[in-house]
Amino acid sequence: MDTYKEIIPLILPGLTITLKVLVASVALAISVAFVAGLARLSRFALVRKITAVYVELFRGTSLLVQLFWIFFALPAFGIQFSPFLASVVALGLNYGAYGSEVVRSAILAIPNGQTEASIALNMTRWQRMRLVILPQALRIMLPGFGNNAIELLKGTSLVSLITLTDLTYKGLIIQNNNLSYTFPVFVVLLLFYFIIALPLIFGVRKLEKNASRGVAKA
Repeated sequence: MDTYKEIIPLILPGLTITLKVLVASVALAISVAFVAGLARLSRFALVRKITAVYVELFRGTSLLVQLFWIFFALPAFGIQFSPFLASVVALGLNYGAYGSEVVRSAILAIPNGQTEASIALNMTRWQRMRLVILPQALRIMLPGFGNNAIELLKGTSLVSLITLTDLTYKGLIIQNNNLSYTFPVFVVLLLFYFIIALPLIFGVRKLEKNASRGVAKA
């Protein structure tokens, strides 16, 4: 037990970094998801094709390679990111690509009758999307966004590989300094990541419950 009491205070500074990366990356991922998801449904073929290239590129390549590319390769083109910013950009763009498919599929799941009814009410395309389609689609998106947020949390452990002192980085330093701490260090890391994930799990469930109030079940 004394071992864990020694380890936890040493790892705690990394918790702050992990939480900051998580919050910033989730915000970026959700923003990118909506922009890319709506762009995939654009009337303009060029917009759809450009967005499709982005989505398939980031979904079809490794997050670790993307992280290394943004942090190590982009400086060769004159674009320099700090470890924190590189982490947020890589995670946000990667999970934003997955989230865009959640947005696109949720919008397509809304019955055509909703669009036809809003057209009959003389609504513009933007009004139809904002007032009729998106409020209904959001209920469908919530489980997918919740899963993406949890996956993103697990993905934050990779940022230690570009020298960002997150939970995993702190744990590895402790483990390298004292090999007898290997088992307790990784137990503590598992518990920390699980504790961070719990609010995401219950928060999404609460949002789903609230969003489903007053909605008739088939």
